[in-house]
Amino acid sequence: MNRFLAAVLIPGVTTAIFISCERSSNEEAAATPQAPKDVATIAGPSPKDEAPVDMPGLHNVVAYVKDCYSGSSPEGDVGFATLAAMGVRTIISVDGAAPQVEAAAAHGIRYIHLPIGYNGFDEKRKLELARATRDGMEQGPVYIHCHHGKHRSAGAAAAAAVSLGWASPEEMVARMKVSGTAPSYTGLYACAAESTPIDAARVDAVPADFPSISKPAGLVKAMVEVDFAAENLKVIQKARWVVPADHPDLVPPAEAGRLRDLFRFLETDERALARPADFMEHVRESGRESQALEEVLAAAIVDPEQADSHFAAILASCRACHVDYRD
Repeated sequence: MNRFLAAVLIPGVTTAIFISCERSSNEEAAATPQAPKDVATIAGPSPKDEAPVDMPGLHNVVAYVKDCYSGSSPEGDVGFATLAAMGVRTIISVDGAAPQVEAAAAHGIRYIHLPIGYNGFDEKRKLELARATRDGMEQGPVYIHCHHGKHRSAGAAAAAAVSLGWASPEEMVARMKVSGTAPSYTGLYACAAESTPIDAARVDAVPADFPSISKPAGLVKAMVEVDFAAENLKVIQKARWVVPADHPDLVPPAEAGRLRDLFRFLETDERALARPADFMEHVRESGRESQALEEVLAAAIVDPEQADSHFAAILASCRACHVDYRD
């Protein structure tokens, strides 16, 4: 593997590594930001580690195979400095929020943005993740992240490793458990458990012109999706916050996570930010309550009263926003 090694000295850092994905064509390589020169390197965690690793600006980092990692989104400049210290040149984000492309570029790191849902992802996205990961590994370690680094990035890293023939489904499901992927995210576990090695020709056929930022079609579409997720949660609430018998496709924490992702997108969307300040306060309040609802629903034992309380707060905030800006 042709690995670019770059890093910075970070006090207190002794071990770590992350996930980079480099595109393979000359044109794509030319577009990659230039990495800092004359810097030290830091080793990373092992695929045999039985617990996640926290690093400066990075959390819940788990090695799935050698040089292929899942973790949280980088927190500010220190997170990208840590990644640069690992020799990372490309990051794959599977989170719904827009990546910090410019902050990463300042450290010589390129972003690939391939968002996935809490219910899992389709064959097309699996192929894209496989190609991005494989091409990136030709350059060095690959860092795949979602928001917290526990659920979606774990499922993506696991499925990619199995699809590329680097590990068995059983091994990757075990790594997802190390990441802390909640048992209720059955769709994400299925993406790893049901994966099989993909022929190299099929991976080669996937276009490698991956976007650095993937956005919903527009503000209106995002708001429509918010309404749709809220309606699904109403169905789940009627079932007392478990999977409804007549809607087995609705996974409670997945729907809450989807709603939180949409509000996180709106919190950074230029079109939303152009709205009055109280509009954005409604968005932020709904986002906080959505995150709290997801955490309640992902717990081993769900507290229906807490779930009711958070969901009521979300609906109240949405109604108040609709009175001012839609009705």
